[in-house]
Amino acid sequence: MVKENKEKTYWPHMIVGFLLIGITLGYWTVKHATSLPVQEENEYMLKYQKADMNINEILEKQKAFDKKYKIIISDVEMLPVKKNEVLHRKQKSQVKLAKGENTFSYEVVNVKNADVPDANVSFLLTRPHTKVDDIMIETVPFSDGKYRVTVSVEKPGRYVLRIRARIGDAVGYSDTPAYLKP
Repeated sequence: MVKENKEKTYWPHMIVGFLLIGITLGYWTVKHATSLPVQEENEYMLKYQKADMNINEILEKQKAFDKKYKIIISDVEMLPVKKNEVLHRKQKSQVKLAKGENTFSYEVVNVKNADVPDANVSFLLTRPHTKVDDIMIETVPFSDGKYRVTVSVEKPGRYVLRIRARIGDAVGYSDTPAYLKP
């Protein structure tokens, strides 16, 4: 007499269920990943790829600049630095922006604190994680011992004031965080 096995096994159903869950989660991941925009970084006022390929040359030129010159922002109101309880690191002071026209004055001085009027200065107003609102000024004019730039800021939030000064083969960069309160 042969005994019949009437127990049901559920492992084939589990395998099919896990396979369907895996396919569904894979589809969901790809769908959401492609819907988010990717923004390029512009750390040295260059495209990321160009900065990445030439980083050694950029750092050498900046080192040569830092030995002879410095860039100072002036005539701006700074926001007080608040202690960050989460990051536990020193925060940079931020420039307080006003809605509408903002004027920034930069001094490029040598080691003897003498003005350098023949620098090729470029300015970029950017937001940290997007290039949509970027304002680039290729040549900042020199007058009264300072390089002055005027830009209009309308959207509240964080910004970065980026400046590049080129004197001969030396190139210096300065990034200053800024904030426009809502």
